[in-house]
Amino acid sequence: MITVEHLTKYYGDHLAVDDLSFEIADGHVYGFLGPNGAGKSTTMNIITGCLSATEGSVRVDGHDIYEEPVEARKQIGYLPEQPPLYMNETPVDYLRFVGKAKGLRGAALEGAIETAIESTGIENVKHRRIATLSKGYKQRVGIAQAILGDPGVIILDEPTVGLDPLQILEIRDLIRSLGEDHTVIFSSHILSEVQAICDRILMIAGGKLVAFGTPDDLEKQLLSPGEIRITTDAEEDTVRSLLTSVSGIREVQAQDEDDEFLQLRLILDTKDIYPVSGAVFKTFAENGLTLLEMSLKKADLEDIFIELAEGNSVSSEEGAQEYDDTEKEEEE
Repeated sequence: MITVEHLTKYYGDHLAVDDLSFEIADGHVYGFLGPNGAGKSTTMNIITGCLSATEGSVRVDGHDIYEEPVEARKQIGYLPEQPPLYMNETPVDYLRFVGKAKGLRGAALEGAIETAIESTGIENVKHRRIATLSKGYKQRVGIAQAILGDPGVIILDEPTVGLDPLQILEIRDLIRSLGEDHTVIFSSHILSEVQAICDRILMIAGGKLVAFGTPDDLEKQLLSPGEIRITTDAEEDTVRSLLTSVSGIREVQAQDEDDEFLQLRLILDTKDIYPVSGAVFKTFAENGLTLLEMSLKKADLEDIFIELAEGNSVSSEEGAQEYDDTEKEEEE
């Protein structure tokens, strides 16, 4: 549906988007994840044709966003971070204006307005001035104008920013429902939000695409092995000797010295931490040693995202590749 190739954007000497290449397939909810200033909004503005690129190309349903802007933009509904609302109008009047701008007329226009109002749950406020609505309802009106005319792709830039917890849950539910009939791309700097809604995640940092895949794929590809921390009153040499028989332990590191107890950090060479912890417990029990404390640390996507964001680059071959979700669809 959307193909981005070698997209680059400079603001003067500042490189905001650095050679992005990826492909978005039909029928999924994509989370465009990155810290503030990562280049998310710039990329979205380029994809929608609101901003020119320094280099690279964007095609929407086969239409180049620069060479065929009208055809390409017909496929996209866009909600910027600041919804482009006319505060003195009602949602119905505003949507009628937007619909006419999109080329809708007559019965088709009125039908599209009713569908957008029903889909976004703003029936009870459709005749009130937008200025009097809560931020949550204003966001819904903004989403309504994005889906007006049933575009194939809906792009939402930070749609939950500034909302209260209940409003955030409502907007998340709305995005999920839109994903049933559209390809939805929304940006966020909150990993938990992206994980809660999306079946595809694009991680961007420093203007670079550092990871792209399903949440499960990213966990398999990116998560580092876990570690186990133990506290015991046994002798260090004895414990180290016994742990050599436990499969899955790559390294044993002594923690800060304690006057009374031994603290060790067990670095694993596997992500499957529970069988290793069970084997450690069993080894202590069979040899009559006291295990005073055991704690497990499993890496998660939050850890990986922070690491990638702080690095602002990708060192692995997987990170350096171009990402094509169409190929992933065929593999599935």
